[in-house]
Amino acid sequence: MRDIAPAGGFWGLLSGPERALLARAGRDSVFLPGAPLCVQGDPATHLFVLVSGWVKVVSVTRDGQQAVLALRGNGDVVGELAGEVTGYRTATIYAIDRVESVMVQHDRFNAFLDEYPSAGRAYRQMIIQRWSDTAESLRARATCTGAQRLAGLLLELARRHGVGDGHRVVIDLPLSQTELASLVSVSRATVTRAFSDWRRRRLVETSQRHVTIIDVPALRRIAAPPGR
Repeated sequence: MRDIAPAGGFWGLLSGPERALLARAGRDSVFLPGAPLCVQGDPATHLFVLVSGWVKVVSVTRDGQQAVLALRGNGDVVGELAGEVTGYRTATIYAIDRVESVMVQHDRFNAFLDEYPSAGRAYRQMIIQRWSDTAESLRARATCTGAQRLAGLLLELARRHGVGDGHRVVIDLPLSQTELASLVSVSRATVTRAFSDWRRRRLVETSQRHVTIIDVPALRRIAAPPGR
């Protein structure tokens, strides 16, 4: 697993020797689709560096409502904040597809970043990108419709996880419409209406937890914020 070519993120920013050193500081772990990497409420003693595969970060509210907070993919670090802030998991992380990761205790990870400044810079770059993504998401909620935000999410998933099929792009992440709605903070009914409209206009095709973008330029026009 440690020889897999990095796809990006924090893992991809590390040099080959740094990846080997970090792998030795932790241990390899593999999670099959649907398996939890960690569970909300459990003690947070370690984090996960995703070598390959995708996960969803899910939080359950006091009234039992489930919300998908984020998707993380190849090269990302997940489960790192709880150990620094509360000491307990604030969300459950599920594997979406087959996930290969390096599981590292928090103190060992921090020692690794302290010892190798370039790794520390790579980690800060990842965190800054997340802040930027969060800020962009908040701006979109204030200025864009639910359909626009959904179109933007599909384009981002296509960019990060899509498979080209001629002029079409297939997104094979098994996400339900409820989960897509949670990711863009809209109702499931809004997602259902948008997909119905886009299917009628031959912009997308949908199947069991798969989405194919037929007309990428048209979806980009829908996703464009006002004034662009």
